[in-house]
Amino acid sequence: MDFDMAAPGFESIVSGATELDVITHDAQVSEGPVWNRRTGQFYWVSIIGNTIWKWTPGVGREVVMRPSHKADGMTFDRQGRLVVAGWAWRRVWRMELDGTIKTLCSHYDGKKLNTPNDIVVKSDGAIYFTDPPGALTSVEMHGEDVQRYLDYCGVFRISPEGETTLVIQDFVYPNGLAFSPDESLLYVNDSREFLIRVFDVRPDGSLGSGRVFHHLSGTGEGMPDGLKVDSAGNVYCTGPGGIHVISPSGSLMGRLKVPAHVNNMGWGDDDWRSLYITCDTEVFRVRLGIPGTPTW
Repeated sequence: MDFDMAAPGFESIVSGATELDVITHDAQVSEGPVWNRRTGQFYWVSIIGNTIWKWTPGVGREVVMRPSHKADGMTFDRQGRLVVAGWAWRRVWRMELDGTIKTLCSHYDGKKLNTPNDIVVKSDGAIYFTDPPGALTSVEMHGEDVQRYLDYCGVFRISPEGETTLVIQDFVYPNGLAFSPDESLLYVNDSREFLIRVFDVRPDGSLGSGRVFHHLSGTGEGMPDGLKVDSAGNVYCTGPGGIHVISPSGSLMGRLKVPAHVNNMGWGDDDWRSLYITCDTEVFRVRLGIPGTPTW
């Protein structure tokens, strides 16, 4: 895999020997990459394929759920339950340990959500998710109801008790989100504005006023979509030409030049040094020098 180095320190993340392993070549718009630390398996979704997959090293892939209601972002909570941004199903839902599905949020202020896109779980059990309207107009990704009811694109928080609150309202198109390693900061990117904003996380789970963390630029396919943070606090964001790696101070360190249109990425393997990369038709894995922040 090629890369662009923009600043000293990037060499600790990648080297000339960095190689891409291929998980699949027929992904049908892959998303939602997440590692199940309890079973040692990698999960992802095929949005157009309407399937949630899992892949076991040395064994291969198998279906977890089909149809998946064209799910998008995924993560695990502290109890090991799969938590999903429902996208075309217009809800946030959870797969219980017995395989049953529980809806966690489908409406806010009496109105249907737009199309939940990406999702994270904080250490206290609170769930944060972005809610742009993309699935309402995306060919082969929409559900039966394509009417929009909320006139803003919000970021929401579901408390451990199940109460949903609107924590950010002034985004054009919020998409990927991730906490800093100590959870004192929440990063959220905007696919239309080509930027990442960062918010202070208050003790009660609400957010302080945001500030611009980084503007993405460059050539090649891609836009701000997936967003992750490594254990050193570096921020990884999809963007033009691949994955942009940004230091905690907001300066570009370098770019992983993935030979495909990248939608998202997620940390995995026992040491959390593998980055699983979901693209339109491929899913890749690459080993990096700094481990990522573990998923519950």
